[in-house]
Amino acid sequence: MTSPTQLPDEASAYLEDPRREPLELDIEERRGPAVFRWMTRLMEHLIATILVALIVSVSANVIGRSLFNRSLPWADELARMLFIWLIFVGAAAAFARYEHIAVDFLVRRLKPRAAYLLYLLQHLIIAALMGIMVWGGYLVMSRSTGRTAILGVPWNLINVSLVLCSLFIVAMSLWRAWQCLRLIRDPAQANRTAGD
Repeated sequence: MTSPTQLPDEASAYLEDPRREPLELDIEERRGPAVFRWMTRLMEHLIATILVALIVSVSANVIGRSLFNRSLPWADELARMLFIWLIFVGAAAAFARYEHIAVDFLVRRLKPRAAYLLYLLQHLIIAALMGIMVWGGYLVMSRSTGRTAILGVPWNLINVSLVLCSLFIVAMSLWRAWQCLRLIRDPAQANRTAGD
Protein backbone atom coordinates (compact mmCIF):
# COMPACT_ATOMS: atom_id res chain seq x y z
CA MET A 1 0.00 0.00 0.00
CA THR A 2 1.36 3.43 -0.93
CA SER A 3 1.13 6.42 1.33
CA PRO A 4 -0.80 9.49 0.12
CA THR A 5 2.46 11.28 -0.66
CA GLN A 6 3.89 8.38 -2.68
CA LEU A 7 2.61 7.67 -6.13
CA PRO A 8 2.72 4.27 -7.80
CA ASP A 9 5.32 3.99 -10.57
CA GLU A 10 2.65 4.14 -13.30
CA ALA A 11 1.26 7.43 -11.98
CA SER A 12 4.65 9.08 -11.43
CA ALA A 13 5.67 8.20 -15.00
CA TYR A 14 3.08 10.70 -16.22
CA LEU A 15 4.37 13.51 -14.04
CA GLU A 16 7.82 13.74 -15.58
CA ASP A 17 8.82 13.66 -19.21
CA PRO A 18 12.43 12.50 -19.62
CA ARG A 19 12.63 14.13 -23.07
CA ARG A 20 11.78 17.48 -21.58
CA GLU A 21 14.54 17.29 -18.97
CA PRO A 22 17.28 18.83 -21.19
CA LEU A 23 14.97 21.82 -21.76
CA GLU A 24 14.33 22.42 -18.07
CA LEU A 25 16.10 24.70 -15.65
CA ASP A 26 17.13 23.08 -12.42
CA ILE A 27 18.18 25.73 -9.95
CA GLU A 28 19.26 23.29 -7.26
CA GLU A 29 21.32 21.14 -9.67
CA ARG A 30 22.62 24.23 -11.52
CA ARG A 31 21.39 23.02 -14.89
CA GLY A 32 20.63 25.63 -17.55
CA PRO A 33 22.02 29.11 -18.17
CA ALA A 34 23.06 30.87 -14.96
CA VAL A 35 21.30 34.11 -15.92
CA PHE A 36 17.95 32.29 -16.25
CA ARG A 37 18.47 30.44 -12.97
CA TRP A 38 19.40 33.68 -11.20
CA MET A 39 16.43 35.58 -12.66
CA THR A 40 14.02 32.75 -11.80
CA ARG A 41 15.22 32.75 -8.20
CA LEU A 42 14.89 36.56 -8.12
CA MET A 43 11.33 36.32 -9.50
CA GLU A 44 10.40 33.74 -6.88
CA HIS A 45 11.59 36.06 -4.11
CA LEU A 46 9.68 38.93 -5.74
CA ILE A 47 6.54 36.77 -5.87
CA ALA A 48 6.85 36.04 -2.14
CA THR A 49 7.34 39.74 -1.36
CA ILE A 50 4.39 40.79 -3.52
CA LEU A 51 2.19 38.11 -1.97
CA VAL A 52 3.00 39.32 1.55
CA ALA A 53 2.33 42.94 0.54
CA LEU A 54 -0.94 41.88 -1.11
CA ILE A 55 -2.07 40.04 2.02
CA VAL A 56 -1.17 43.00 4.25
CA SER A 57 -2.95 45.46 1.94
CA VAL A 58 -6.16 43.44 1.69
CA SER A 59 -6.10 42.55 5.41
CA ALA A 60 -5.65 46.20 6.38
CA ASN A 61 -8.69 47.11 4.32
CA VAL A 62 -10.79 44.28 5.77
CA ILE A 63 -9.77 45.19 9.34
CA GLY A 64 -10.45 48.86 8.63
CA ARG A 65 -13.95 48.09 7.36
CA SER A 66 -14.83 45.51 10.02
CA LEU A 67 -13.41 47.10 13.16
CA PHE A 68 -13.33 50.80 12.40
CA ASN A 69 -16.15 51.04 9.86
CA ARG A 70 -13.74 52.85 7.56
CA SER A 71 -12.19 51.48 4.42
CA LEU A 72 -8.75 52.37 3.11
CA PRO A 73 -9.22 53.51 -0.49
CA TRP A 74 -5.52 53.17 -1.28
CA ALA A 75 -5.55 49.51 -0.22
CA ASP A 76 -7.79 48.42 -3.12
CA GLU A 77 -5.67 50.31 -5.63
CA LEU A 78 -2.44 48.90 -4.22
CA ALA A 79 -3.90 45.38 -4.21
CA ARG A 80 -4.84 45.72 -7.90
CA MET A 81 -1.35 46.89 -8.84
CA LEU A 82 0.32 44.14 -6.83
CA PHE A 83 -1.99 41.52 -8.32
CA ILE A 84 -1.05 42.58 -11.86
CA TRP A 85 2.65 42.25 -11.02
CA LEU A 86 1.98 38.92 -9.30
CA ILE A 87 0.27 37.52 -12.40
CA PHE A 88 3.02 38.42 -14.85
CA VAL A 89 5.99 37.59 -12.62
CA GLY A 90 4.29 34.34 -11.61
CA ALA A 91 3.67 33.40 -15.24
CA ALA A 92 7.32 34.01 -16.12
CA ALA A 93 8.64 32.05 -13.13
CA ALA A 94 6.26 29.16 -13.84
CA PHE A 95 7.40 29.15 -17.47
CA ALA A 96 11.03 28.99 -16.37
CA ARG A 97 10.28 26.02 -14.10
CA TYR A 98 8.13 24.33 -16.80
CA GLU A 99 5.13 24.42 -14.45
CA HIS A 100 2.41 25.60 -16.81
CA ILE A 101 -0.32 23.12 -17.60
CA ALA A 102 0.49 21.15 -20.73
CA VAL A 103 -1.05 18.31 -22.67
CA ASP A 104 1.86 16.06 -23.56
CA PHE A 105 -0.02 12.96 -24.69
CA LEU A 106 1.30 13.24 -28.27
CA VAL A 107 4.88 14.24 -27.51
CA ARG A 108 5.34 11.24 -25.20
CA ARG A 109 4.44 8.86 -28.03
CA LEU A 110 6.72 10.39 -30.64
CA LYS A 111 10.23 9.30 -31.44
CA PRO A 112 12.90 11.59 -29.92
CA ARG A 113 13.61 13.64 -33.05
CA ALA A 114 9.91 14.18 -33.71
CA ALA A 115 9.30 15.08 -30.04
CA TYR A 116 12.07 17.68 -30.12
CA LEU A 117 10.74 19.03 -33.40
CA LEU A 118 7.35 19.49 -31.72
CA TYR A 119 9.03 21.17 -28.73
CA LEU A 120 10.91 23.43 -31.16
CA LEU A 121 7.67 24.46 -32.87
CA GLN A 122 6.04 25.06 -29.48
CA HIS A 123 8.81 27.35 -28.26
CA LEU A 124 9.02 29.28 -31.52
CA ILE A 125 5.27 29.94 -31.32
CA ILE A 126 5.60 31.00 -27.68
CA ALA A 127 8.50 33.32 -28.55
CA ALA A 128 6.49 34.88 -31.40
CA LEU A 129 3.39 35.44 -29.24
CA MET A 130 5.42 36.89 -26.39
CA GLY A 131 7.22 39.11 -28.92
CA ILE A 132 3.82 40.47 -29.94
CA MET A 133 3.03 41.10 -26.27
CA VAL A 134 6.35 42.92 -25.82
CA TRP A 135 5.58 45.11 -28.82
CA GLY A 136 2.02 45.78 -27.63
CA GLY A 137 3.24 46.54 -24.12
CA TYR A 138 5.83 48.92 -25.51
CA LEU A 139 3.15 50.74 -27.51
CA VAL A 140 0.93 51.03 -24.44
CA MET A 141 3.84 52.33 -22.35
CA SER A 142 4.91 54.85 -24.99
CA ARG A 143 1.42 56.34 -25.09
CA SER A 144 0.61 56.16 -21.39
CA THR A 145 1.24 59.26 -19.32
CA GLY A 146 -1.41 58.76 -16.64
CA ARG A 147 -1.20 57.96 -12.98
CA THR A 148 -3.41 55.92 -10.70
CA ALA A 149 -6.26 57.85 -9.09
CA ILE A 150 -5.42 57.57 -5.39
CA LEU A 151 -1.73 56.68 -5.00
CA GLY A 152 -0.58 58.60 -8.05
CA VAL A 153 1.63 55.74 -9.28
CA PRO A 154 2.56 56.05 -12.97
CA TRP A 155 0.69 53.49 -15.05
CA ASN A 156 3.94 52.60 -16.77
CA LEU A 157 5.24 51.20 -13.49
CA ILE A 158 2.39 48.72 -13.69
CA ASN A 159 2.55 48.13 -17.46
CA VAL A 160 6.28 47.40 -17.40
CA SER A 161 5.53 44.08 -15.66
CA LEU A 162 4.01 42.77 -18.90
CA VAL A 163 6.98 43.86 -21.00
CA LEU A 164 9.68 42.57 -18.64
CA CYS A 165 8.06 39.20 -18.05
CA SER A 166 7.27 38.72 -21.74
CA LEU A 167 10.90 39.52 -22.61
CA PHE A 168 12.05 36.89 -20.13
CA ILE A 169 9.72 34.30 -21.66
CA VAL A 170 10.95 35.19 -25.18
CA ALA A 171 14.57 34.70 -24.10
CA MET A 172 13.75 31.45 -22.33
CA SER A 173 11.79 30.16 -25.34
CA LEU A 174 14.63 30.96 -27.71
CA TRP A 175 17.11 29.14 -25.45
CA ARG A 176 14.80 26.10 -25.37
CA ALA A 177 14.37 26.28 -29.15
CA TRP A 178 18.17 26.28 -29.51
CA GLN A 179 18.36 23.25 -27.20
CA CYS A 180 15.73 21.52 -29.35
CA LEU A 181 17.77 22.14 -32.49
CA ARG A 182 20.81 20.56 -30.84
CA LEU A 183 18.73 17.58 -29.69
CA ILE A 184 17.15 17.10 -33.13
CA ARG A 185 20.65 16.80 -34.58
CA ASP A 186 21.77 14.39 -31.85
CA PRO A 187 18.91 12.91 -29.73
CA ALA A 188 21.44 10.78 -27.81
CA GLN A 189 22.69 14.03 -26.27
CA ALA A 190 19.51 14.08 -24.13
CA ASN A 191 20.49 10.78 -22.50
CA ARG A 192 23.97 12.09 -21.72
CA THR A 193 22.50 15.26 -20.23
CA ALA A 194 19.95 13.32 -18.17
CA GLY A 195 22.64 10.97 -16.89
CA ASP A 196 24.81 13.81 -15.53
